[in-house]
Amino acid sequence: MADDEGPDGHSDFHRPDSPRSDFLKSDLGVRTVSAVVMVALAGIALWLGGPVWMAFVGAVAIAALWEWRALVRGFVRGPGGQAGWLAAGVLYIGFACAVLLVFRQIDVAHALLPVLVTVATDTGAYFTGRALGGPKIAPAVSPSKTWSGLLGGMTAAGAATGWWADRFADAGEGAVISFAAGFAAGAILAVLAQAGDFLESWMKRRAGVKDSGNLIPGHGGVLDRVDGLLAVTAACGAIWIVMVLRAG
Repeated sequence: MADDEGPDGHSDFHRPDSPRSDFLKSDLGVRTVSAVVMVALAGIALWLGGPVWMAFVGAVAIAALWEWRALVRGFVRGPGGQAGWLAAGVLYIGFACAVLLVFRQIDVAHALLPVLVTVATDTGAYFTGRALGGPKIAPAVSPSKTWSGLLGGMTAAGAATGWWADRFADAGEGAVISFAAGFAAGAILAVLAQAGDFLESWMKRRAGVKDSGNLIPGHGGVLDRVDGLLAVTAACGAIWIVMVLRAG
């Protein structure tokens, strides 16, 4: 008898009153399963690189641009204004995704950096904000985000980026970037991650929608999941370009 089977040999997953069945049907269960699938797909694509990573990043870019377009159509009137916002979205999302492709060509560690910063920011902000609470940053745009959460996110992202810099980074000509420099960069990137989140929240409020889409069960749209990552990746790409030009 398998571990998930009851005394009659039937799996608990198929029992209407099973705790596991209730969990999978709940919003938390759906969100958890979706998150595991997303992380697994992204992790496999990142590790394999090459055409698989290109296809994954391309799919994310197309989905994010489609949702960006839908949001813009919800609050911008007139073809001229919509075209301007759409062009901005193409540049913003396109540049960030191009950076992810270039970074993966360098190595896995470089492609992982924006993800590491974004996850550290979100995790630090969530737990610090819940523990300390306090004044909201912009309640009219995003009611749940607090200044204490932002500081917690900056600290977590700084520590994560400092560790990454100490282990992987090279400023060119063999000059290794220090933990302190990495910490400072990570703290600034955390602010940009929150700014990307605020931008998408503002667009959704203007468009009168809760989520950017419904492609990911329990999580909304793709843009809902990569709003902070896009801002961080674009900033990392800009910094990298400056460093390459200076080193050259």
